Amino acid sequence: MMFTLIRVIIVTIVLGVSGLNAQDFQGVATYKTKRKVDLKIDSTHTSLTPEVQKQMTEMLKKQFERTYILTFNKEESVYREDEELSSPQPQMATGGVMIKTLGGGGSDILYKNTREGSFINQNELLGKMFLIKDQLEVREWKLESDTKFIGEYSCYKATYTEEIEIMEANFGDGPEDEEPKTRTETRTVTAWYTSQIPVNNGPEQYQGLPGLILELNDGNQQIVCSKIVLNPEDKVTIKKPTQGKEVNQEEFDEISEEKMKEMQEQFRARRGDGGSTMQIRIGG
Repeated sequence: MMFTLIRVIIVTIVLGVSGLNAQDFQGVATYKTKRKVDLKIDSTHTSLTPEVQKQMTEMLKKQFERTYILTFNKEESVYREDEELSSPQPQMATGGVMIKTLGGGGSDILYKNTREGSFINQNELLGKMFLIKDQLEVREWKLESDTKFIGEYSCYKATYTEEIEIMEANFGDGPEDEEPKTRTETRTVTAWYTSQIPVNNGPEQYQGLPGLILELNDGNQQIVCSKIVLNPEDKVTIKKPTQGKEVNQEEFDEISEEKMKEMQEQFRARRGDGGSTMQIRIGG
């Protein structure tokens, strides 16, 4: 009887310590991003030689080579660009072509609460700050049997397929009354997650797997975790972003579409004044 009692007490203490560790569990993951760039330029732009187009492509690739930090615990996270390695400023290519990305600045902050299924995204759009509050998307992940190592972590593969709409604005010599074109594309997202870090989270708005997502590829963008620090000596603080006009995701998408149309009209107005500079903006 005494042995049984002692064993029960020991088990209770062990479980209590495990629960405490789980409650205090936190980490910092560093992710590096790359994006596929495929420029399609009207043949009427005779000044854009193959050499200039190659230079533009390389500049655009650098715009999307960024480093992000995910600070997380069991339920919450903050994802933002590394302040020390913020994205480069717009660059001018040979031929007077301005390379500039739309959104994705260093002031953007994504907060997620996976227990509540909600997010707050502080997002700067053409100089104006927005605070997007909404529910996280519930994705129907398909858990695969494939495995591989990413660093020292054993990872499992998961995929899901979705239909997305892509808006293509015309900044070339098309008709002035031409509206931005929208096309539907089927996209398969592949994620690699590790159950060794039992956190239902990942980069950007990707989560919902039984472990931290260390690598993600959607065909156009690749995100790879390059460093993880678990339970760092300096305890991390996760704060919700607070700056910007409060909107939901649908409202922000509508605003983004209107801004795209405005940019197209502004470019056409400059072109009508005899300007020769062509701007290409790719949302990142």
